[in-house]
Amino acid sequence: MTRIPALVLRAPGTNCERETAHALELAGAAPVLRHLKEVQADPAALDEVALVVLPGGFSYGDDLGAGRIQAEEIRATFLEPLCRLVERGGLVLGICNGFQVLVKLGLLPTIDPAGAPPSVSLTWNDSGRYEDRWVHLEVTARKSPFLARGPARLHLPVAHAEGKFVVRDASVLDRLEAAGQVALGYVDPQGRPAGFPWNPNGSIGHVAGITDPSGRVLGLMPHPERNVLAGHDPRPGRAPRVGPPDGLGFFVSAVETLRGEL
Repeated sequence: MTRIPALVLRAPGTNCERETAHALELAGAAPVLRHLKEVQADPAALDEVALVVLPGGFSYGDDLGAGRIQAEEIRATFLEPLCRLVERGGLVLGICNGFQVLVKLGLLPTIDPAGAPPSVSLTWNDSGRYEDRWVHLEVTARKSPFLARGPARLHLPVAHAEGKFVVRDASVLDRLEAAGQVALGYVDPQGRPAGFPWNPNGSIGHVAGITDPSGRVLGLMPHPERNVLAGHDPRPGRAPRVGPPDGLGFFVSAVETLRGEL
């Protein structure tokens, strides 16, 4: 069985890299952990992998805004090879803080023309505090290989203070939905869009994750790497399910898609 080469990128303040690497390994990838400075010194390392993950945490302490400093570090040193990876069929995933980085970098929802104001952002939760809870998600589009093969509903935890998805104006959300770039939405246990606590941050349109136009770049606030073992899901008396836990299935879907393309 071909092991898919993957790179998990960490920066000062990242704290989910080991869980993410473990999830990738369980899914059939061959992950390596690399510090941001290592990749800056050797951007060609991105040519050797098919998948790059920016995991969760608090890169640079979120001192100038969540994900902003890491985004600028990437922009200045290896944005071009990262884009080439996507162009040649590779995948880029941003989880929580990684999603914030991809948005600040401009890879999500897509790189805007020079000088254009950002079309989307992630800002403070409506509750005004850090939210750490399990949420129900609906797969609203399957452009992303991470979502191509799994169930229509996922149960994953969130853990963030700046996870509210906002748009520059209503037309941006309309365009993203029409293009199939809204990948995941917060729903209640019955699968209906609902307010707090089911939408833990107040995201516009209940958006929990989006892709770029190709679907090969995905960002989401929930943490799939925290539901990869049978005992992770805390729901009491839940019905036995067929297939891997929701988070593991998320990574398996991407690895199997890449394996089929090699």
